[in-house]
Amino acid sequence: MFNTFSGNEACEILSNGGQLVDVRSSAEFARGALPNAINLPLQSIMAADNFIDRDKPVVLYCVTGARSSTAKSYLTQMGFREVYDLGSYRNYNCE
Repeated sequence: MFNTFSGNEACEILSNGGQLVDVRSSAEFARGALPNAINLPLQSIMAADNFIDRDKPVVLYCVTGARSSTAKSYLTQMGFREVYDLGSYRNYNCE
């Protein structure tokens, strides 16, 4: 699956108030995460309303992009309007 959403676009969204959401497990998150990321493991995605503001853009990431892609589908189905899949944390390049 080709991801057309770039790291530069993510930086712009985040600098304008977007939310960075790490959908890896809490154990993975504890070993290190991107700056200002919220941890919402994929298996808990249905509780997103308790952690994520629906009125702000959401940028998702994981290790390979598989979980973030699945999370994007769930959030879109739940009615979140602005959801972006960064894919792998390696695509993050904000200063």
